Amino acid sequence: MTQPTAAVLLIGDELLSGRTRDINLQQIAQYLEPIGIPVRECRTVPDVEEEIVAAVNALRAKYTYVFTTGGIGPTHDDITADAIAAAFKTGISEHPEVLAEMAERYKAMNTEFTPARRRMARIPHGAEIVKNPVSGAPGFQMENVFTMAGVPQIARAMLEDIGHRLEGGARVYKVQLRGPGLREGDLAEPLGAIAKAYPDVSIGSYPWYLGMGDNGVALVARSTDTVRLETVRGELETLMRGLGVEPIPDPL
Repeated sequence: MTQPTAAVLLIGDELLSGRTRDINLQQIAQYLEPIGIPVRECRTVPDVEEEIVAAVNALRAKYTYVFTTGGIGPTHDDITADAIAAAFKTGISEHPEVLAEMAERYKAMNTEFTPARRRMARIPHGAEIVKNPVSGAPGFQMENVFTMAGVPQIARAMLEDIGHRLEGGARVYKVQLRGPGLREGDLAEPLGAIAKAYPDVSIGSYPWYLGMGDNGVALVARSTDTVRLETVRGELETLMRGLGVEPIPDPL
């Protein structure tokens, strides 16, 4: 079975300026990992239509699924829907069902359904709706591209209407061992030897330093083969103990 893959496209000037801290990549990757769809690439682009179009077309040709976040709100710089329509060379207009649902929602909230808010009912022609149980304004799916809101709470909720549409692959399992006081320079050579001996297992080294007495290295191994993974776990534990550190398993 071919392993499906995913890419994430983060859209917004606020991300590139540093004003907004992204967590959507993390939550999308965490959602996809258990169903066997690893995220292989992430890009961040500004609110510029031609750059969004170029990134969408490049990523959708390369990966099984593409997830975009941001730019589908009511303001002038929310241009993602138009960019997706342009990428797929299709039109865009108010979706009758979405418009009716949003009008009813705003009526129930005793809030004016302004032309700006109506912009959120504009959906590229041929797209399937992705439900938004948080604020009502939906995302949408064009072929293998899923367009979601940038607000993390809303993006996460939209994933629940996307998951059943995805074809998963072999699940990737992982183990993580923390080594307090370890330094990467001390374990680099033997860790490289382990990685070379088990090329089918992804092994990473991640140092942390929160201050004197709270520093070390976390070793993470990932594989679709649980038996192979347990063998590598043993190798990593032996490595840590050989350096005088008792490995601490980290729940994942």
